[in-house]
Amino acid sequence: MLMGFFAVRTGLEPATSAVTGRHSNQLNYRTNIFNNAEPFALLTFPQDITAVWTRLELATSAVTGRHSNQLNYQTFLISSTLPVKVMQRYVLDFNSASAKHHFGTIFYIGNCKCFIHKKYIFLSSDKFQTYLPAIQETLKFVAETSERDMLLDFEQPIAALEGKLQDMKQLATDSQVDVSEAVKALEEKIRNLKKETYANLTRWQRVQLSRHPDRPYTLDYIHGITDKFIELHGDRTVSDDKAMVGGFGEVNGRSIMFIGQQKGRNTKQRQMRNFGMANPEGYRKALRLMKMAEKFNRPIVTLIDTPGAFPGLEAEERGQGEAIARNLKEMFMLKVPVICIIIGEGASGGALGIAIGDRVMMLENTWYSVISPESCSSILWRSWNYKEQAAEALKLTANDMLQHQLIDGIIKEPLGGAHTEPEKMMRKLKREIVKLLDELEPMDTSERIVQRVDKFSNMGVALES
Repeated sequence: MLMGFFAVRTGLEPATSAVTGRHSNQLNYRTNIFNNAEPFALLTFPQDITAVWTRLELATSAVTGRHSNQLNYQTFLISSTLPVKVMQRYVLDFNSASAKHHFGTIFYIGNCKCFIHKKYIFLSSDKFQTYLPAIQETLKFVAETSERDMLLDFEQPIAALEGKLQDMKQLATDSQVDVSEAVKALEEKIRNLKKETYANLTRWQRVQLSRHPDRPYTLDYIHGITDKFIELHGDRTVSDDKAMVGGFGEVNGRSIMFIGQQKGRNTKQRQMRNFGMANPEGYRKALRLMKMAEKFNRPIVTLIDTPGAFPGLEAEERGQGEAIARNLKEMFMLKVPVICIIIGEGASGGALGIAIGDRVMMLENTWYSVISPESCSSILWRSWNYKEQAAEALKLTANDMLQHQLIDGIIKEPLGGAHTEPEKMMRKLKREIVKLLDELEPMDTSERIVQRVDKFSNMGVALES
């Protein structure tokens, strides 16, 4: 039924399985076309389209465990400038009358029938190479569309200028026309626009940046910062909460206990990680790891990124409030240095449950508040439509927190956010952690605890004149 049909996948992908969650530092550059599971051709694409990969596979999902006699066409289209994201798996039947309904626009390149849907392009042809030039142009178009889909509203003007810059460079390459001066002028204009845009973000726009889907998460930072990392599991009472991760990592020969909330990159991972919302067993696991670090005299670094503790009935039944409250009490009295860093969202007690430390830091484009703007809006105005006003009223950005002396410092992000240059951000975070530990470790234990308690006790104190 599916003889002679092809799917196309483009992308520079880390050798990371979306199903198993295993990670690798290698990169796969693969270009294969398969016709009924047999190698068909090896193609070379332009620099911005790094690879094309197609495969037909039996429709057995490692995620769901479901089996089928149909064939799966798993298709990705990623620009080399975009982090790889695992897209949804489709089972295609090109003879289906509902193909247009499921896959959007149907178009032709020559007599090559294609389905295109957002980041996906499906091709039907037994003469793939004949239409290769036209397909390349189509892939470029879809890649650009994909990149636009990832942009926030205030990033659109910057993206438009970057598109013009790319066109100008391509024109110079194709026509041998010297446009170097125009390119330099446009590059300078883009730099200035970026600086102006990101220097004047509203509080709500900071919230949006903190939630960017490509932003590094806790495990990304841990693997990027440490030379070695051993993850530890379980609270020894109920279960292992996947929303809370932790373990010993080695940084420049120094053993550190890392703990933090972890979100997911795709639907399956988000379900497994519960969207970064920890249950009571997650906070009890975190406390167990802190006590272990204290036992072996190892410093603790917590990375906070959560929309809040899980508010479900089962979490309340297992003592969510008690688990967070116990963490607050115990963290005040830990005998080892504790550094807390907000790397994304810092919402309510879910964040505070691992945020009592000698130094509390925030990345530049993060937020820290008793409630999210959307929830605040829904309470005050009975609608989420006022989230921008709620964000302004909450004063939840890093600058607001520092002004009110609720945190100890702000860690600058690369221009455009941590997701634009994640490796640079990780190096900066590593330097900051090492610097803070060098400052805290020589201190007397009792003095460090007293300073920690005094710092939090003084929050919210108002002196009347």
